[in-house]
Amino acid sequence: MSVNQTTVADDESTVPGQAVPGTMPVNTLPPEPKAATKAAERTDMVGKALSLLVLLGDEPRGASAAEISRRAELPFSTTYRLLGSLARDGFVDYEPEGRRYHLGLRIFQLGQRVSNHHGFAGTSLPILRRVTERTGEATILSVRDGLHHLTVSKVDGPQIFRVTSDPGHLGSLSTTAVGKALVAFAEDAERERLLSELPLEALTERSITDRDAFRAEIGEVRRRGYAVMDEENEAGMRAVAVPLLNSQGHAFASLATAVPVFRLSLEELVAHVPVLQEAAAELADRLPQRG
Repeated sequence: MSVNQTTVADDESTVPGQAVPGTMPVNTLPPEPKAATKAAERTDMVGKALSLLVLLGDEPRGASAAEISRRAELPFSTTYRLLGSLARDGFVDYEPEGRRYHLGLRIFQLGQRVSNHHGFAGTSLPILRRVTERTGEATILSVRDGLHHLTVSKVDGPQIFRVTSDPGHLGSLSTTAVGKALVAFAEDAERERLLSELPLEALTERSITDRDAFRAEIGEVRRRGYAVMDEENEAGMRAVAVPLLNSQGHAFASLATAVPVFRLSLEELVAHVPVLQEAAAELADRLPQRG
């Protein structure tokens, strides 16, 4: 016995999800499998945990769970639970006395592996040591990390007074010599974006906070091929930096010599630029080029 069936796909008047007389109801939007929902939730929690690590990276003195919760715009209970998991695995350290959280040694270990993978440790350190032997001062290698510069390698000078920008340090792009060099020799469109949007921090009374003045400063860095910092980032310190350029002529890192102001005048410091430029060219040939 034949049965006259109506096909849903042939009936343009059918509303999705509405049963057709004589047929079984059609569900055009099947519920998402529970496994997929749980996987998405886990991925979301991983993203939230990573965001907490990024926030802690901006807090060298650490932060309380309440402070992190506010900055991350997460419920306190969620923040507290994530920090506990991160602390358990060594990504975060908890200081009971001050009830503050800090980045843990596990982050340092991973950072060292990244540095080694990109050649910053094994390849750059001998060259940085050679620069320090010639200048007698600290030599610093930095890359850009968003709106900051990241110190990836450093060799201290033989003097007692040492520079505090250790590997892993995130610093300002606008108040440092390495930062200015990275901005000045960024790809054209990216440089314009930074000149328009980069926060101009007043870290000392000498910091450039006027956008037109900063644009003029970056133009001068491009013209002369090196950047200077004269107590703009830290009172009592000055530095000079040159870019490491890729094959397109854009900076993928910058190299600096930093000194306390009582040891070298700005003119004496700038006299080290040829040494830095020679080392920068060698590093650009040896390091993987980015940006």
